[in-house]
Order: sequence, then structure tokens, then C-alpha cells
Amino acid sequence: MSVQTVAAKMAEVELKDVVGKAASPAISPLTPKAEEKKSESNSTSPAAAAAVTVEPSPVTTAPNPVKMPQASAMKRPDPQLNGGEAFVNYDGTVAEAPRMKKIQFADQKQEFNKRPTKISRRSLSRSISQSSTDSYGSAASYTDSSDDETSPRDKQQKNSKGNADFCIKNIKQADFGRREIEIAEQEMPALMALRKRAQGEKPLAGAKIVGCTHITAQTAVLMETLSALGAQCRWAACNIYSTQNEVAAALAEGGFSVFAWKGESEDDFWWCIDRCVNVEGWQPNMILDDGGDLTHWIYKKYPSMFKKIKGIVEESVTGVHRLYQLSKAGKLCVPAMNVNDSVTKQKFDNLYCCRESILDGLKRTTDVMFGGKQVVVCGYGEVGKGCCAALKAMGSIVYVTEIDPICALQACMDGFRLVKLNEVIRQVDIVITCTGNKNVVVREYMDRMKNGCIVCNMGHSNTEIDVASLRTPELTWERVRSQVDHVIWPDGKRIVLLAEGRLLNLSCSTVPTFVLSITATTQALALIELYNAPEARYKQDVYLLPKKMDEYVASLHLPTFDAHLTELSDEQAKYLGLNKNGPFKPNYYRY
Repeated sequence: MSVQTVAAKMAEVELKDVVGKAASPAISPLTPKAEEKKSESNSTSPAAAAAVTVEPSPVTTAPNPVKMPQASAMKRPDPQLNGGEAFVNYDGTVAEAPRMKKIQFADQKQEFNKRPTKISRRSLSRSISQSSTDSYGSAASYTDSSDDETSPRDKQQKNSKGNADFCIKNIKQADFGRREIEIAEQEMPALMALRKRAQGEKPLAGAKIVGCTHITAQTAVLMETLSALGAQCRWAACNIYSTQNEVAAALAEGGFSVFAWKGESEDDFWWCIDRCVNVEGWQPNMILDDGGDLTHWIYKKYPSMFKKIKGIVEESVTGVHRLYQLSKAGKLCVPAMNVNDSVTKQKFDNLYCCRESILDGLKRTTDVMFGGKQVVVCGYGEVGKGCCAALKAMGSIVYVTEIDPICALQACMDGFRLVKLNEVIRQVDIVITCTGNKNVVVREYMDRMKNGCIVCNMGHSNTEIDVASLRTPELTWERVRSQVDHVIWPDGKRIVLLAEGRLLNLSCSTVPTFVLSITATTQALALIELYNAPEARYKQDVYLLPKKMDEYVASLHLPTFDAHLTELSDEQAKYLGLNKNGPFKPNYYRY
């Protein structure tokens, strides 16, 4: 017997069984019992209506039942049922599907459209004036919509020990924040090693550190390390969007005086810094800054405090630039440590960190696919190098703009085309600024961008993209996601602006903890150095971290990779003219 004949007979038998099965009464998609339960649930609560229990009616089965698909009917769209769906029973009859109500939360429509009642605190960012918010319909801050709209400044909060010297979003999030900090500790081996090695000596005993940095789980590990080394800390945020509220809660619960929450207004920002500095019975003697805002505020409001301050540690391009300006003008009255230009900060935090976090920030906010996209990166310093390397690896076509001929030549050697921004602005899909400058992307360029172009900033300050020029009546703003705005031109063209031109990776995503361990350890060592240095060692100027300390920070992270350093023999050390224990490179060496 042929294979075709056997298959035909098997199909004939199966067809007879199906016809016999179909002769039984058709089963309704929902039994009366289920319909009754559905109506009862609708009359009780919205939560109960979300789940309907369907109980099939008992069916008399044949002695040898044939296994059938579990669905009792097939669905098909029926144009006569107002766009609904119909169920086709096995006997050929058509029954209308039950209409299920869509669940809509009460605040669903209002989540991004509601205007805060306290505009002076809630809706102003550091780049928006009061008048500009009148024409900006989506002026709500980027805080979690699940939180209440009461400003933390209007709340009375205490931790479990009764301490109220802090101002955060919600102290009840402390347990969650503590878990975040514990996770970060696993990826910050150098700080944990520093605690063990220096805890007995307490090198920061008596230090009163006022800090202004991003308040994240990684910063919390740094703050707790400084505390373990003997310091007292008061902290504010250097960015209005980068604070992790749960981490701030954990720090407040741990006894730290923290003044920060995600989505601060400009007024809130400076108020928090002032609360850190201006407190009765507490005078800071060390400053840890990121961006220079804290240093600027003390110079502006409390210049007499510098009489007791031993030094400033600054970690950003923007802040270091401000310090050099003060030094040049003869207004820098304490020693300052330029952590940003130390090798461990430049190469790891700026280059390797941005190489990973640029993709993370763009993916989380826009779901963009990088392959084939045309991208222009403004600036080819360490941040720009990291961004370009990541985008090139994902298949993007990358252009670079640069003012420094050395960095420009590096970009060319790395395979990127060096252009002026106005040469490619009409064709690129993504514009990324990494310069630390101001007005890099001005309104003229944004007017010429293609529809859907993504515009973002990887520099510390919010001055690189001229966001203020977009706050005009002819342009419409739409908040489409947290920290994602569509700016729409009268002809319908729109650009996608991320984090209102602020730091993309820390505002819209996170950064690798291990890299931040390197930077945080560098900051801790710089604080220890300045605090314990003899009075004559450092003058009122800006200094780089000693090379020996840079190498020490790197060595603390090598055990994570099970890495083993080669040691010089006495003969080799003598030949190179080096100490066997370092430093191994002269200060002018470029890594």
C-alpha cells in the first residue's frame, strides 16, 4: 500500500470522528455561570473586574474521545459586529464574542499633562524661566508619577532614630535603597579595600566634608567609606535629574544629611546646596564638587567659610574649568585637586564608562536601532572617543566635530570623518554633544535638522544645546516619556530632545558601577591627601593627583580580574631609572 493511500485513509477516519464530535451541542464561549460571575465582578470593584473565571459546562465524552484543540471555537473579525470579533462554533454557527471592558486607571490620562500647582518649585528646570513655562504644556518635572506631588520641602520627615536633618522624596524607600547600595558595593572593590586598610588609622578624623555630586548607589558607597574613615558628610545633588530617590532615603536613614530628590526645580537645587552649607554649629573644612556649583555658591554667599576650608576636590571638566579661571584671576583662596584630569578618571570614567552608557541611555529613552544611523558626535575628547567607539561598533555612520587639531587627527586615524556641524546637520539621525562648551547646537541648527532627529548631551553642563531657544510660542512640546520631549515645528517636523539637554547617561539610565569605583577611590584619596598635607605643600592653586596615587587606585582594582603584575628586577629598575614600586611613568606621559 502506498504512503498516499495510508494518509488518505487516516484523514478519512479523523474526519468521521470530528463530524461525530461536532454533532454534540455547541459550547458557548462563556457559560451562564461565568456570565453571572462576570456581572457580579463588575458590580463589586474595578480590581475584581480585571480577572474573570471561566468554568466550562460539563460535556459528555465518547468512549474514545479524539484530542481537539483546547479552544471551543475559532475567532474571526466580523465587520457586521462593529469591528468586534465573532466566534465560529464547530456546527458552523457564529456567535458574537463577549465584549470585555478596558481597564483605565484614573490618572492615566493626566500622567504627563497635568500642570503642577506649585510652578515655582515643581516645573522649573535650571534652564527654564518662569515666563517660558506659560507656553509649555508639559511642564511637569521628571519625577515618578506614582509619587505624590507634595514638594519634599513641604514635608516633615524623620528617620527611625528621630533625625530630621535631611530633605528627600520619601524616607519610606530606605530599605529598597539599602539593597541598591549593597549591590553597588560588590562592584566597588577599591573602596571596600580602602575601608579595611585605612579604617584603623581614620585618616579623615575631624574632616567635615560638604559634597555636591550625583546621588546614586555608587556615591552612597563613597559617602559611607568617607564616614568609615572618620569624616562627617553633608550632601546635595549636582544634577536635578540624576538623584536616585531610594538611595537618598537609605542615606538619610543611615544618618547622613542629604538634600536632594529627582526632578528638583532651579530654586530647589540652590536651596538644597544652601541647606548643606549654611547650618548652625557646623562648618565644612573640605569640599567635594562635581561641576563647581557648590564652590560657586560658597564663594557667592559665604566667602568667609574659606578661612577654614583646607581644599577642594573637583571631578568634572566644567568644574575644573571654573577653578582654573578662579586661579588665573587670583581669586582661588584654597588648594584644589583636579581629579578630572587624573589618568584613572580620564581613561576609565570618561572613556570606558561613556563607551557603554551612551548606548544604554539612547536605548532606554528612544528604542533606536543604531545600525546604519548617521550620527554626529561633537567633541573628540575622552567622552567623545568612548561614544564614537560604541556607535561605530553598532554599525552607525559616525561623524566628528572638533576644534583641537590633535584630537581631530586622532578621530581621522580612528576612521571617523571630521566635519563641521553645518555640513551634516540636515542628514544626521542623532546629534550628541561632548564638549563642555556652550551653544554647540543652536536654534539655527535645530531648525535645519531632519524630522525625528535625536538630540542629546553627554557633557556635564546643560549649556551645550541651546534649549532656551526652543521655548517659543511657535514650537509645541510633547512629553512622550520620562525625560523624552518631542519639540514640534509648525510644519509638523519634530526633534527628540533627551533630558532637556542635560547629562544623558546619569539622567536617563545608569553607568557601570565598576568604573565609578575607580573615580570614587580617586576622589577619596584626593580628599585624604589635601586634608592631611602639611600647610606648605599645596598653595592656592589647582593640582593634579600625584602619579603614585593614580597607580595605587589602578592596583586596587586589578584583583577583580585575577590580574598579576610583573615586578622589575633591581637591574631592570636601575636601567630604566625607576623605583621598583613606581611611579612608572613621568608626569608628561600620555596613556
